[in-house]
Amino acid sequence: MSDTPARVIFMGTPDFAVPSLQVLATGPFEIVGVVTQPDRPQGRKRILAPPPVKQAAEALGLPVFQPEKVRAEASLKQLAALRPDVLVTAAYGQILPQKLLDIPRVGCINVHASLLPRWRGAAPIHRAILAGDTETGVTLMEMVAALDAGPVLGAVRVPILPEDNVGTLHDRLAQAGAALLRELLPAYLRGEIQPTPQPKDGVTYADRILRKDEWLDWSQSVRTVFNHIRGLSPWPGAATRWRDGDLKVWAAALPASTAAEAGLPPASDAVQPGCAVMRKDGVFVRCGDGWVELREVQPSGRRRMSAADWFRGTGLTELQFAVRVEGDEEADKGGPGS
Repeated sequence: MSDTPARVIFMGTPDFAVPSLQVLATGPFEIVGVVTQPDRPQGRKRILAPPPVKQAAEALGLPVFQPEKVRAEASLKQLAALRPDVLVTAAYGQILPQKLLDIPRVGCINVHASLLPRWRGAAPIHRAILAGDTETGVTLMEMVAALDAGPVLGAVRVPILPEDNVGTLHDRLAQAGAALLRELLPAYLRGEIQPTPQPKDGVTYADRILRKDEWLDWSQSVRTVFNHIRGLSPWPGAATRWRDGDLKVWAAALPASTAAEAGLPPASDAVQPGCAVMRKDGVFVRCGDGWVELREVQPSGRRRMSAADWFRGTGLTELQFAVRVEGDEEADKGGPGS
């Protein structure tokens, strides 16, 4: 690498990408452009809001580009005119065409929130927790036309703690990704890193989170239900159906005491999964092999509240959730993938 700072195009959109952009801005690079998704309407009033990367870039005084389709010829010409040495992406949100990958002089690298080849795709953090993984990480890889299949520059392992949800794990992975980028990008630009092909074994895909993924199945094990709730919190939230409405479930816990100590029937009793009761100010729901404790819920059209306050408000001593909800409309709810 010459004494001239490498010219970098950064592409990212959500909060996950912000630490990586900020670490690049500390040098020794020249960020010649930041590409992010267009402003989108948000909230009940559908007010246009800039993505987090745009806000960070403007705070750093960097030029921002927001093409609706980055693969459009006009967008490709605009980015080529910036003459980048390297293109760095982190959860940008659009598939990059080969014509774009061919533009940088040295190459294109991606900060991906998993230990590749596990959890290639759009929602790696959600899928890791949903699957009950105890470890994940961040991989820095060279981009190729296939989805998250490029050779690896390096990776860092991050444990998934028992108390983690998507939000807490997301924040640690975002910081780990930025640190990995700061460590490896200069050596990559100097040609000192030979990327290693991903192994053929162990490939899994982190599909986008759809509406149907939100529904809890109370006939599953306590651990599976617990992972389901924390694997969709703080976004988009697990859900169950009660009476004619939906109830979002934002937080839960594995009961610290035995069922008998909590005053709950043993799992062998004929209590249907989905049955909810209150004991000692805790709300417990019967699962396939025991009881999970609900901590925070949100009825339709209302604010979040403690599960105990909501349960008291029903005036009931026992209630029954739908055991499972079969199918529903689909809506893309991706995470910090490629």
